[in-house]
Amino acid sequence: MEKARIQRLPDHIANQIAAGEVIQRPASVIKELIENAIDAGANRIDVVIKGAGKTLIKVVDNGCGMGASDADMCFERHATSKIRKADDLFSLVTKGFRGEALASIAAIAHVDMKTRLSDEETGTHLCIEGSKKVSLEETVCPSGTSFEIKNLFYNVPARRNFLKSDNVEFRHIQDEFERVALAHPDVHFSLTHNENELHNLNAGPLRKRVVDVFGKKTNDRLVPIEESTDIVQLHGFVLKPEFSRKTRGEQYFFVNNRYFKSAYFNHAIHQAFDGLLKEKTFPGYVLYLTVPTDKIDVNVHPTKTEIKFEEEKFIYSILLSSARQALGKYNITPTLDFEREVSFDLPASMRNTPATEPTIQLNPDYNPFKSTSGSSSSESQSHKNKKESYKDAIRSQGFGTQEASADDWKNFYSIGEEEEKEEQSTIPMEDEIPAADNFLVKGSYILVPSKSGFMVIHARRAIEQIVYTSIINSFISNPVDSQAMLFPVEKELSKREKTAWIENETILKQLGFEARIKDDTLQLAAVPNVWQQESIQSGIDHVFSVIAYGNIDKGDIAHGIVASIASAAAMKKLDLRTSEHVEKLIEQLFQCENHMHTPGNKKIIDTLPMEAITHKFN
Repeated sequence: MEKARIQRLPDHIANQIAAGEVIQRPASVIKELIENAIDAGANRIDVVIKGAGKTLIKVVDNGCGMGASDADMCFERHATSKIRKADDLFSLVTKGFRGEALASIAAIAHVDMKTRLSDEETGTHLCIEGSKKVSLEETVCPSGTSFEIKNLFYNVPARRNFLKSDNVEFRHIQDEFERVALAHPDVHFSLTHNENELHNLNAGPLRKRVVDVFGKKTNDRLVPIEESTDIVQLHGFVLKPEFSRKTRGEQYFFVNNRYFKSAYFNHAIHQAFDGLLKEKTFPGYVLYLTVPTDKIDVNVHPTKTEIKFEEEKFIYSILLSSARQALGKYNITPTLDFEREVSFDLPASMRNTPATEPTIQLNPDYNPFKSTSGSSSSESQSHKNKKESYKDAIRSQGFGTQEASADDWKNFYSIGEEEEKEEQSTIPMEDEIPAADNFLVKGSYILVPSKSGFMVIHARRAIEQIVYTSIINSFISNPVDSQAMLFPVEKELSKREKTAWIENETILKQLGFEARIKDDTLQLAAVPNVWQQESIQSGIDHVFSVIAYGNIDKGDIAHGIVASIASAAAMKKLDLRTSEHVEKLIEQLFQCENHMHTPGNKKIIDTLPMEAITHKFN
């Protein structure tokens, strides 16, 4: 008789497999527990974290709580109070509904839960380790529910080893916390990490919640949006275009108070800002959609962050038009008023100048019939001036020591004279032809002749790699030289940026930064000496994109900051006026171990073969 090979998995193994889908990292636990607290009707939720959630996650709420039987049942797989039949999936108003979250958490951690119904005198205390119930007893506790999750992934070491550094993991926790907090401004939230309180958000209006999460600076940057249609009700805020970021950090969509991601709807908002954003920046927004529950499907992704909309094309159009209307209403976009009388407009510099009577000045010696002998000479001088300007343009682009022949330069020189040919068919060439060098510079590009054609070097990226290599090879033993600011540069910080700066203050000081934080304002007294004045503000933004908004492990955070310093250093005005400057730049580039790509893996050097040039003229 054939031996059966297919067997039913034990519950504890099935729970561990399910946990891999539901609980990916400590932030997943935070999300599930906070959402359960919201569903329980809590108006205050306190979150306490230790060791970025690997050591302890504690979530305390004042919701409805559970009785002894419900407390025992809630850790069973597919046990839920949210749905009773399949049709309920299409009319969901709660956060969690699958009944997998608590079972998955209990499968890979030590869980200690205390819960009490508000009309009961005593509550229930339940302890579980790896899906195994250790104890269930009556206890005295406040009404509501308290969860303590300890030693996450203790019995799944492979999953624990794949967790990132504490900085990265806590950043994910902060993301999940802020998303739920923004979705429910009527609930009091607090977040404490390693005994440091990072958020204490009192219940209040939506605008106050947005400002509390992002920082006081945000209040003056918000542009409100409100629209009501049969398809969707829309409200929330977009940030003014001048405060766009190089990262997508402040982009939040909510539908029926549930956070979700949508590249399609994000494109609508981006289109509304068309022509208003700085290059390579993204608009910020916090937008809330209310859609009939039977018109969306939230059960298309395990983390419930992707939602299917039945009428997404109509919602896209409403988002686009509403955002444009809001930007126009608050004078963010430029407008034209064709009915305004402009004949009396004066320049700003003349508005306070007293009116004077106009005068007419005459030249008594002027005679229109008198011939001028100098006309031909002035015309000749005009041609000479034009010719000199072309020579200057040529000289400004040639660098090196090797001279070109007269024939080589005639064609290039004559291009600049084409516009003169209508006035004068032939302009005599001077005997002296400007000397050509080994290099040709155009903008940020250096062209160097090679045997096979031309080597093209991106000068700014070369500077970025040179600065990066120089700092990374020496900053550990020799701190980066600083340049003191005549007046401190100030930057308003969000809660996340403030936390990130404090956590990385030691390494930032080693890299040339000297600053202090007063309230929510960073006051920079000194910056790395490789920065120029005009690149300081963008450089600081680069640094925060790494330490506050980038997913970089702690071991790589220094490399990320150095890369951001080098990127800002490359924004300075290029000094390639002589062949010596260009030669020095190329020499320093080729001394770098990696001279082909920047720290961000952008190409520095490329080749332009003669075959490609020849093909252009075939």
